[in-house]
Amino acid sequence: MSDSSEGIRPPVVLKLGGSVITRKGEVERLRPKVLARLSAEIAAVPEVPRVVLHGAGSFGHPGAQRFGLARPPIEGARPAERTRGAAIVQTEVRRLHLRVLQELVRAGASPTSVPMATHARNREGALVAFDGSPFEDALERGHIPVSFGDVIPDDAWGTSILSADTVASALVPVLNPSRVVFVSDVPGILRPSTGGRPTIYPEVTPALVEELQPAGPAPDVTGGIRGKAIAMLTIARAGVDAGLISGLTAGAVSRAIRGESVYGSWARAVPH
Repeated sequence: MSDSSEGIRPPVVLKLGGSVITRKGEVERLRPKVLARLSAEIAAVPEVPRVVLHGAGSFGHPGAQRFGLARPPIEGARPAERTRGAAIVQTEVRRLHLRVLQELVRAGASPTSVPMATHARNREGALVAFDGSPFEDALERGHIPVSFGDVIPDDAWGTSILSADTVASALVPVLNPSRVVFVSDVPGILRPSTGGRPTIYPEVTPALVEELQPAGPAPDVTGGIRGKAIAMLTIARAGVDAGLISGLTAGAVSRAIRGESVYGSWARAVPH
């Protein structure tokens, strides 16, 4: 998709982190007021095509961790056990997905669901096949395509996790977005605490990625902040700005959709 060939403005890809729309330390605990406000901010900028992705948060990560869906099957384990776990986690995540769709509709937007389990495939936990055409079709019809981190088919393991961060990266060559914005419960990648007011790294670089720890105390099967930073660098190398901003700051998401400068950690597009 490109504005020159189709006459359509490049979209903004937004990824709503599970940490901001759910309480990741508790099982299936939504942040309803935050989700409602973020949905209203997304709906408030209809002149910009938007793609919305969301994480699983407390609806998917605990189950994925419990059933080991982010790692190879345990030797000797019955395949049916992994299949059963995948079905349970898929059901959990879809409960959250329905709430996201409902809030966007309530806010006046026109979302349409794009489940990755039928449009992508992994091999040994890594994405090997991705069909972005449903996103293009939805945007051309005036919808907001909405997808999410999910359990998808895996050629080697049977099933495995596809994170919404990976979906965001995979969409860049398909949609050529104007920017990709990761929305979190923090204002960016936090510097190590020194006891004072938290500060962030304004620029995401390869050197910074090497310093980051993979995950925090809450269950996270998608690589934590380090995985997100790697995705941001991948997007920047493809020629698109990628930022990590706070979804707890009122108005930040609407400003980011409009292309305004928003406080956060940014991986700037590498010129081609």
